[in-house]
Formats: sequence, structure tokens, C-alpha cells
Amino acid sequence: QVQVVESGGGLVQAGGSLRLSCAASGIVAITAMGWYRQAPGKQRELVARIFSDGTTNYLDSVKDRFTISRDNAMNTVFLQMNTLKPEDTAAYFCYVRALRTGMAYWGQGTQVTVSS
Repeated sequence: QVQVVESGGGLVQAGGSLRLSCAASGIVAITAMGWYRQAPGKQRELVARIFSDGTTNYLDSVKDRFTISRDNAMNTVFLQMNTLKPEDTAAYFCYVRALRTGMAYWGQGTQVTVSS
């Protein structure tokens, strides 16, 4: 059974930093790992993703502030978030995509709240 577990959310003041972590278990090979976020009343949006070859993609509004990285051996992905803004407030969801089946597995979400 595949499990995806996030950690690291919380409350921070604007300009501060947080680091999100996400660990996947029960999955042999992963192609992409990443983070989506969803704020109240808004659609879920892709924040960042990283492929097994290290290629990354970022939402324009977080470029130069957020950095995604992964530990392939541990099936873990990290999101370092710096210079946080109130508009970054959202529930952040980690996902992993299995190489063999293409299926995506999701974590339960972790709340990030940035106060002004």
C-alpha cells in the first residue's frame, strides 16, 4: 500500500521561511514528485515538481523564493519556501507519480499560513 506523508507546515510571518517534507512508502519507482496548493475558494495549483532526472518546474509566483529537491534513495521530496507572502497561505499537498503505472498518489495536506 502506497503512503504519502507530509510534514512541516505551520504559521509564519511574512518574509519568513518554512520547509515542507514529504515521504512516500510502498512504491518502487517514482517519476515525478511535487507540491500543489489550494487556498479557500481557489483552484488547486501546481507549485513545484521535480522529475527523477532532476528537472524542475515552478509556479511563476514562487520562482526565486521556493526550491524543490528530492532524495531518490529515500523517496522523499522537500520544498524550501523563503520570503513567504500572505498569498502563499494555502493547504499544500504532496504527490508522487509511479513510474510503472503513471498513477499519482497524494498526501493528506499540510497547512501553511503566512501572516502579514
